[in-house]
Amino acid sequence: MSRRLAATIALLTALVAVGAAAYAFVSEFPRGLWIFLCIVLALGAAWMGLLRTGTARFIGLAIAALLLIVAILITFGGGNAWLVAISIVALLASLAAARRAFRPEHALPRAPAPSHPVLFVNPRSGDGRAARVGLVEAARERGIEVVEMQPGEDLVELVDAAMGRGADALAMAGGDGSQAVVAAAAAANNLPYACIPSGTRNHFALDLGVDREDVVGALDALLDGAGERYVDLGEVNGRVFVNNVSLGVYAEAVSQEGYREAKLRTLLDTVANTLGPEGAPRQLRWADGDGEPQRSEALVLVSNNPYRLGPTLGSGTRPRLDSGRLGVVDFLPPGAGETAGAGRYRELAIAELTVEADGPVPVGVDGESLSFEPPLRFTVRHNALRVRIAPQHPGASPSAVAPKEAFAGVRELWRLATTP
Repeated sequence: MSRRLAATIALLTALVAVGAAAYAFVSEFPRGLWIFLCIVLALGAAWMGLLRTGTARFIGLAIAALLLIVAILITFGGGNAWLVAISIVALLASLAAARRAFRPEHALPRAPAPSHPVLFVNPRSGDGRAARVGLVEAARERGIEVVEMQPGEDLVELVDAAMGRGADALAMAGGDGSQAVVAAAAAANNLPYACIPSGTRNHFALDLGVDREDVVGALDALLDGAGERYVDLGEVNGRVFVNNVSLGVYAEAVSQEGYREAKLRTLLDTVANTLGPEGAPRQLRWADGDGEPQRSEALVLVSNNPYRLGPTLGSGTRPRLDSGRLGVVDFLPPGAGETAGAGRYRELAIAELTVEADGPVPVGVDGESLSFEPPLRFTVRHNALRVRIAPQHPGASPSAVAPKEAFAGVRELWRLATTP
């Protein structure tokens, strides 16, 4: 499907969705107001539940679920329920078409194939995804040396040994923590690097523009004619990260024993114990881009280039990986006397960051639980890493070309639909 056709479909189905929803709302007034009120109260109840443990949490979340069910029943209990259904279907179709219209398709400069590429494979990553897709065999068929990690082996030592054998390109098939290790070695030795998305989430691969569903095809990044680009690396106290470093609530949760066995429960307990009525949050001190002192208790996320957040296309991804800036997201919980819905977050883009604390700071570096002595010094190595990407892959983040604001998105869809 062409961009023009996708944009046209997105606009037409959006008109259908808005028209059907508006007619249903007006003809069923004041039913629509009750639906809105139920949703707002559900969000407040859910927040209050998250900040508590035991019975109080159960009650809060149960009330939120009940209010959402009531909203759904009110919606489909009216005489125009079929119009609401049409509106929902049309909205989903519009979003799908808009995603296709804004799909990144960047033509990267082509590069010749390395003579001795080496692929490191973590066979346990992604619940054995590399084995399921036949990655090792496919790599060897392409003339790529494969090093499969065994339990207890040190990835840094394996990479050093490969470079000692003359490796002139490095690739990693595993989670983002392992990607950071190999990427750091490639950058330090001015070698090209390829990200093979065989991990669980593969966030770095997504923002690089690697197709996460085409694990074997990602190996073509090490062949002749692959695309090549330079991206930044983040660093905290000498430790390289490719995605982000979390401090505060999430980092506290990751450091808890039993987190991997019960992630959601551990995270909820940590939120309640830290931000709830009996909480004693760890205070982090830092300065914003204007040098103004800041204090954070709930959550600080420091990323290698800023994320796009909010209800927009490409949310949760980074439009760029070469801006030379850190992204900082600081979550602000409701203050004294504020309602539960007053919680909010703020975003910053800065060149460097120093975080102070009164004791060791638990952190999650690309999802790996660590602890650093303060101060924590964050910097960006601008264009430090030369990345190779398979020619058939997008070569850019999903948010690279998608407008951030809704009205800007509509204008861009109109331009794509009307431009021959």
